[in-house]
Amino acid sequence: MNILKFIESFTNEGIMASTGSRRDSFTQFGNLGKNLAFASIPFGLSALANKAMAKDITPTPATPIGALQFALTLEYLENEFYAMALDSGVIPASENSGRDLKVFQQIADHEADHVKFLIAGLGGTMSPNFVPKPTFDFTVGGAFNPFGDYPTFLALAQAFEDTGVRAYKGQAANLISTPDLLTAALQIHSVEARHASEVRRLRGLKGWISNSERGAGMPAATQAVYDGEGLTMQAGFNTSTLFGAAAGSEAYDEPLTTQQVVDIANLFIV
Repeated sequence: MNILKFIESFTNEGIMASTGSRRDSFTQFGNLGKNLAFASIPFGLSALANKAMAKDITPTPATPIGALQFALTLEYLENEFYAMALDSGVIPASENSGRDLKVFQQIADHEADHVKFLIAGLGGTMSPNFVPKPTFDFTVGGAFNPFGDYPTFLALAQAFEDTGVRAYKGQAANLISTPDLLTAALQIHSVEARHASEVRRLRGLKGWISNSERGAGMPAATQAVYDGEGLTMQAGFNTSTLFGAAAGSEAYDEPLTTQQVVDIANLFIV
């Protein structure tokens, strides 16, 4: 059976069309994942868990479930990063009168919720679509000290959030055939964008990316997160003509491909 027709037949009523509770939404989202399990889609994202293989893997299949698996791996990364930071005490309780700590506690709650939501969407942990959490090394072999140095933690938090925003955008085409899944992904995407803006402002930067600049204090290894953001041609219109290159690029955010995100994430996957 054609997978797109299968999805359409299953989602006629629509996950987000329900006026029920949040728990109902989780249940419906999970049911979609369980039914998709029988569609026999080939998946390869779990190869991300092997750093030696990651250099040679191909991008995640351009399918709706592939996009969810891809998103789940990113959410695993962010969720564990913030959980470890909160456990480590690296976020000063006195910074900005305690505001920083409250911000990251809330962001951590959001990321944990995203992980649960996406696992439900894949049909649960027993589903063949489920991908387990990789093993992360946020020090990158000792190159960084995010849980012992607050500025380093902030820099990596910015890199992860900015990556997440562009990564979700890059998966839109893979979800366009399934409006319910696209809606769910967009709901997470907009929250990730708010996270990115908040973290950037905590670092004393603009809330948005300017050209392809990573910002002061960001490690050179994070430049791949920002490459391509200096684009000023949008739908044939040169936005820099009226607003200048900086403002023209700031007004639009560019997507990252699956492979670009895999390369970025692989730095932190053992």
